Amino acid sequence: MSSATMNAAVLAGPKGARIERVARPEPGPGTLRVKLEGCGVCGSNLPVWEGREWFRYPMQPGAPGHEGWGVVDAVGSGVTGFQVGQRVATLSSAAYAEYDVVSTESAVLLPPSLAGKPFPGEPLGCAMNIFRRGDIQAGQTVAIIGIGFLGALVTRLATNAGARVLAITRRPYALELARMYGAAECIPMDDHYKIIERVKSLTHGTFCDRVIEVVGEQWPLDLAAELTRERGKLIIAGYHQDGPRQVNMQLWNWRGLDVINAHERDPKVYVEGIRLAVDEVASGRLDPFPLFTHRFGLDELNLAFETMRTRPEGFLKALITV
Repeated sequence: MSSATMNAAVLAGPKGARIERVARPEPGPGTLRVKLEGCGVCGSNLPVWEGREWFRYPMQPGAPGHEGWGVVDAVGSGVTGFQVGQRVATLSSAAYAEYDVVSTESAVLLPPSLAGKPFPGEPLGCAMNIFRRGDIQAGQTVAIIGIGFLGALVTRLATNAGARVLAITRRPYALELARMYGAAECIPMDDHYKIIERVKSLTHGTFCDRVIEVVGEQWPLDLAAELTRERGKLIIAGYHQDGPRQVNMQLWNWRGLDVINAHERDPKVYVEGIRLAVDEVASGRLDPFPLFTHRFGLDELNLAFETMRTRPEGFLKALITV
């Protein structure tokens, strides 16, 4: 098999990922070639896999993988700060492949203490940036609506900061997960008004300083506003992809809410979040590893997306291993 080629997943159509043999990329000036160890499977890419009329197929080899990590195996001219053999987390768009080329600005070194451990940097950095955008501080009451991978990480970060976390989620095992990650109260997300009354009671009628919505659906967004106190911050971390949303503008006005969309679009901010995540995980303050519940090979990408879509019992985060 030629060393000038590699295996890459190619999304040839809706639910149509396949493995192709393609040219192995070569690093140019200021870039690194990374021999990938794996890549996380992101919920934001589920519509890409399912298919929408505005997507165009086939996509480039490796797309839409953007949560890669691996080992630097070649460097381009002018590169400083990185050496062959170092492990890195990357921010790219073509990481469902054996190799990827990224700029030095899009790679973060992983310390020896994380050797052999998976590190999908982008979602870990996303958790750090949601936490930072929320301005979460000691003594605050923070409601987190939706406990999956991101919700669990933000629960731990908020708890570490000295906040009191109220975790609200649908799945019973996610309630147990929230407890494991430090939530003070775990509330089933079943009855809208019962939840409001429960949080009202727990906060002596004032509701929450911060509410983080991590679901990406209409009802959790409605609930989030109801649980945010006057002059509190409503942080939207769920990825709303299925159409317009309606909001109770009277409530938002009356309470004077600060509404924050916590999705970063500046790659530099993303990478800074990844660096912060590396520090948190390497220090032991944040443990994401129990959240990596499902692993698939590169040739099982369709199954990985289908598993994420159906979310079987115990599912939190899938990884593709290369």
